[in-house]
Amino acid sequence: MTADGKVAVAVFVTGGGTNLQAIIDAAASGKITSAEISLVLSSRGDAYALERAKKAGIPTAVCERSSFDSQSAFEAAILGEVEAHGIDMIVLAGFMSILSRDFTSRFPERILNVHPSLIPRHSGKGYYGLRVHESVLASGDKVTGATVHFVNEIPDGGRIISQKEVAVLPGDTPETLQKRVMREAEWILLPEAVETVAREIAGGNKR
Repeated sequence: MTADGKVAVAVFVTGGGTNLQAIIDAAASGKITSAEISLVLSSRGDAYALERAKKAGIPTAVCERSSFDSQSAFEAAILGEVEAHGIDMIVLAGFMSILSRDFTSRFPERILNVHPSLIPRHSGKGYYGLRVHESVLASGDKVTGATVHFVNEIPDGGRIISQKEVAVLPGDTPETLQKRVMREAEWILLPEAVETVAREIAGGNKR
């Protein structure tokens, strides 16, 4: 917990950080009151998400998988950063590395992820980024959306927290669909889930 009693959150990123920005903006506007982003950790040193964090005055760290000889060493470095910053909850916001059971089991129902489809459709191993939207369009689905769920060792396999539907429109490309799902679902659902889960964690710590 932070000095003012908020749940300390680490956001794990790899790329541009638009979902990170949605959380930052929600906190700034008062939509998130139970949590504070205490760390942004990136698996790429050149991720623009790091710039977003620095502009918001949030501490950052970089752990690149290629810098470590093994998954366990990679995760040990991540865990070291998490512990150093007193983190209570982790949010995966476009984090492109799979975390093992050894790591996820340390934070039962305290790791959140946002996935750009209505799980269980178009989810699981290999479904990420534009691949998800390509799959949606190839299937002929008329509705897609986003899902926020807890993270365990199974890709997209943790308990679902919330979902929001988004229409698939005639003429959509994977790129246009991706942008609509972000705007109409991901950027709304993820900050809401952060507040909901953080409030539950804070309440549990007070009991």
